[in-house]
Amino acid sequence: MPVPVRVQVLFSRSNNGRSECCFGKIAVNKILRILYQPYKWLIFAPYLAVSTLFFGSLTVVLAVVTNPRITSFVCGTIWARLNGYLTPICVKVTGRDHIDPAQSYVIVANHQSQYDIFVLYGWLGIDFKWVMKQELRKVPGIGIGCEKVGHIFIDRSNHEKALASLRAAKEKIVNGTSVIFFPEGTRSRNGSLKTFKKGAFKMAVDLRLPVLPITIIGTRDILPSDSIDLFPGRVRMIIHSPIDIAGYTDDNLDELVDRARGVIESGLREGTAG
Repeated sequence: MPVPVRVQVLFSRSNNGRSECCFGKIAVNKILRILYQPYKWLIFAPYLAVSTLFFGSLTVVLAVVTNPRITSFVCGTIWARLNGYLTPICVKVTGRDHIDPAQSYVIVANHQSQYDIFVLYGWLGIDFKWVMKQELRKVPGIGIGCEKVGHIFIDRSNHEKALASLRAAKEKIVNGTSVIFFPEGTRSRNGSLKTFKKGAFKMAVDLRLPVLPITIIGTRDILPSDSIDLFPGRVRMIIHSPIDIAGYTDDNLDELVDRARGVIESGLREGTAG
């Protein structure tokens, strides 16, 4: 059935309007990114370097005179929030009521950007230990600071050493102190959720601790993987209901992995739809 000429004209105008709007947004975004560059290099980058060295050194001092939980809050949470505010980023957290402060968890989160670290450290609000790659031990400020508060370094090139590190870390995950894994193992380059490794879930089963899935949305737009194209933005962190590991063993560990991955992926779909 032929489409009336008047309708065709209106449709054409509507499409042109949308195209012009789209091109306008792209142009504005490019201009804003150009204007942001002097701030990024002259103010934020030096502040990030100085604050990392300062809080890393402060961690060494505080670790001697106080306990790791207080040290982690003062030097980790404040460091992360200050750098987040200066970027700047706006973080919205939902599902915080799913956390019992007295309960230890094995926390699993998707990983799209280095800014995931700022978001979790600055806005999760509970004491935890990171599981991080061995190479980060060599980063000035970060390496020594993380070591002093008891974060867990994993040598991913040596399976036996990695398992030994995880076994040694188990005694730290008590009395409301949790452990965080990025089960993808590395950052996603395209935003899609990668295959999960089993280490986090094996620890949850061994320690009989609930798994706490977390979805982080928006950090990839702030700092993409393998990039220095930093730009301010909004982040959403969804804290999902904990997964009770009752009924899970080494024999059906894949089911626990798939369940946690499905929960995190549902958060990503929700964020895309929103």
